[in-house]
Amino acid sequence: MTDESRGPAHASPAATGRDVRYLMWALGLIATFLVVEVIAAIVGRSLALLADAGHMLTDVAALGMSAWAVRLARRPSQGRWTFGLQRAEILSAAVNGVTLVAIALLIAVEAVQRLVTPHHVRGDLVLAVAIVGAIVNLIVTWVLAKADRTSLNIRGAYLHILIDLLAFIATAIAGLIIVLTKWERADAVASLFVVALMVRTAWGLLRDAGTILLQASPDSLDLNHVRTHLSEVDHVLDIHDLHAWTVTSGQTTLSAHVVVEDHCFDSGHAPQILDALQSCVSEHFDVEHATFQLEPATHVSHEEGLHP
Repeated sequence: MTDESRGPAHASPAATGRDVRYLMWALGLIATFLVVEVIAAIVGRSLALLADAGHMLTDVAALGMSAWAVRLARRPSQGRWTFGLQRAEILSAAVNGVTLVAIALLIAVEAVQRLVTPHHVRGDLVLAVAIVGAIVNLIVTWVLAKADRTSLNIRGAYLHILIDLLAFIATAIAGLIIVLTKWERADAVASLFVVALMVRTAWGLLRDAGTILLQASPDSLDLNHVRTHLSEVDHVLDIHDLHAWTVTSGQTTLSAHVVVEDHCFDSGHAPQILDALQSCVSEHFDVEHATFQLEPATHVSHEEGLHP
């Protein structure tokens, strides 16, 4: 016998619609400035600006993909897609992480080469473009800060932009150093700083996306604690085959086999036990969807191969 608690919580259409608008506004601003920065990087021969532009190119892809993923996640469940396409957001976050790593590796190789053999860099142009870039990214960061950052997908897009803001600040400092001291290696040093930020952010995104895609139990949910609470429900003898995973950001699902006293099936008491189990998980744990199978103690012999 099974019972399902509240269905997976979905953001309201109005909320997700606002998130898409925020993402599209950010996409428009970043794409426009990207063209300007690529031209400036070529004219000024600045790797730091080119690194920023490379990262901003991933921002354009990330923002577009994030907006698309939000739209996909809004589709209702149907046919074989029993949870809808909610995990499109997690896949988007994972792709964002992979692109960050790829771009970071390319920039790191070029930066090391320029540390060994410095190139002439126009510090004044680098400084001017970096200041404008920082202002643009500050505006975009403010826009995306209004979106729902509990979503791993939105958080990935937000972190992309936040890294760009920090990178432009580093690039501006490098441009100022070049203007004042003519030390052109500052451009490569700023590039490596950007690389470090990109790798750090990519690791966080890939770790969180991987945890969800591999269906690990959420960090916020202690399964031993859950087992203890469920075992305290009247007439419950044992809990086994207990699983918890995250469908998408903030949507935890739980399932368990619950061994109860045999007479509960004869007396018709099973529905009351289900109610008590559902009340337990809803009152003590942040679980959006729970399914319980009630069974007598003798049923365990029919469950070979199941997890304890």
